[in-house]
Amino acid sequence: MSWVSAAKPPEAARQPAPDAVTPRKRLHRLSRYGAIGAAILIALLAAGWLSRRPAPPQYLTAPISRGTVARTVTATGTVNPVMTIIIGSYVSGVIQDVYCDYNTRVKKGQLCARIDPRPYQAALEQAKGQLARDSAQLSGAQADLARYAVLVRQDSVARITYTDQAALVHQLEGSVQLDRALVSNAEVNLGYTNIVSPVDGTVVARNVTIGQTVAASFQTPTLFLIATDLTKMQVDTNTSESDIGAITAGSPADFTVEAYPDRSFHGSIVQVRQAPQVVQNVVTYDAVVGVDNPGFLLKPGMTATVSIVTAQRSNVSRIPDQALRFTPNGLNPAGATAASPGAAPASPAATAAAQSARVWVLRQNQPVAVPVRVGLDDGTYSELVSGDLRSDDRVIIGEQRTGTGEPARGFRFPL
Repeated sequence: MSWVSAAKPPEAARQPAPDAVTPRKRLHRLSRYGAIGAAILIALLAAGWLSRRPAPPQYLTAPISRGTVARTVTATGTVNPVMTIIIGSYVSGVIQDVYCDYNTRVKKGQLCARIDPRPYQAALEQAKGQLARDSAQLSGAQADLARYAVLVRQDSVARITYTDQAALVHQLEGSVQLDRALVSNAEVNLGYTNIVSPVDGTVVARNVTIGQTVAASFQTPTLFLIATDLTKMQVDTNTSESDIGAITAGSPADFTVEAYPDRSFHGSIVQVRQAPQVVQNVVTYDAVVGVDNPGFLLKPGMTATVSIVTAQRSNVSRIPDQALRFTPNGLNPAGATAASPGAAPASPAATAAAQSARVWVLRQNQPVAVPVRVGLDDGTYSELVSGDLRSDDRVIIGEQRTGTGEPARGFRFPL
């Protein structure tokens, strides 16, 4: 009896079963199923996105208001007194006394400073002495001339002697007249040593001190600056040549200064000066703004930012400029629903300055294009001259696509 071994040979044990799955095949199969699922998910998302319901737009509106439309020109300038008097010195010398200081209120003829008068007093005394000497000589010559006249009638002296004496008298008369002029000139120079105010006003600048030497030989030195009336000021503006043509005398103007940034000062154009001011090839003109200064808040030399009104319409219907620039997305203005005409015709003067435009209004929750005519524009509002607009209409100034009915980015699966 022989035993037969049931064990498989080693080669047969290493052969895989026909229906066995290796790990590599399993991983390949899972990758293929994942790609198919991802493609299905992307297709569903795309279909839901394409089939989503768009959110209704929301429009930002503004009412048609009544108010003022004003076109302005902006310029910068300097605050100055209406009239400033320069007090100088006609004579040279040393300042002996100073009686006026900054902000001193002075009257006409009030003494403000004194130059040392001794040199001019000496010159006056010298001129007076010379006048007295020549006057005495003239008196003696006139007495001799009278005696010679008697002797000539008696033929006791030659006529030539009388003639020479008469010539001497005329010469001395001229010398006396010249001496009197020298005395007057010396008195005037002596009077100029007193520096007095020629007007009533306020001292805004003092340029001298005691002991300072004033030299008036080549140029008159400036000792004081006196403003006649600080309750009346003016702003000298530097207005560009492109804006000066619209500015006329009487135009209202508002301005601010850095000292009072929250306060606006009101004035008007009192003068448009013809002299150009050229700085680095930039041409400007001086438009003078007059303003009252009762509280002395404005100081000379302040820098002002001026807004000059060149055109103004008061108590008129106005619409925001944003409404004139707005067009709804996806709507063609040429094919949009338009309001029927029926507005009252504007006056000839207003129509001449008006321009055709278009605004959009909400009527039955739909944007409707309304043709209008606008006049003056100040950059924020435009004057409404004519148009088929009602008092309760609200013009559209903006559009917003997010709505409350359904999320802006919401979608649903097409299942």
